[in-house]
Amino acid sequence: VQLQASGGGSVQAGDSLRLSCAASGRTFSNYVMGWFRQTPGKEREVVSKVNWSGSLVYYADFVKGRFTVSADSAKNTVSLQMNNLKPEDTAIYYCATFASYGSSRPTYWGQGTQVTVSS
Repeated sequence: VQLQASGGGSVQAGDSLRLSCAASGRTFSNYVMGWFRQTPGKEREVVSKVNWSGSLVYYADFVKGRFTVSADSAKNTVSLQMNNLKPEDTAIYYCATFASYGSSRPTYWGQGTQVTVSS
């Protein structure tokens, strides 16, 4: 199983970034895809989840209205459009699979991508 995240970077508050994730190595159709983030000393936070049809979407309260998640089942890719970024969004972001829409524990994840937002 490989989940390759990309698109992180260093930006100013109010800027945007788009994270992408390429999934390979197995069939992911039975999984919900999503993103979580982590900073040193803090617990992992689930940011967003989406099923492959896009009919089920979850956003954490702290990103609602600013982030948009999408999934492309034909390309096995998942994206996270992050707008109006805030310094508190600074974290390593990981692309992950979840066993179900209601699950908060990721089952697989790859190397993360660093997002740094300065004020």
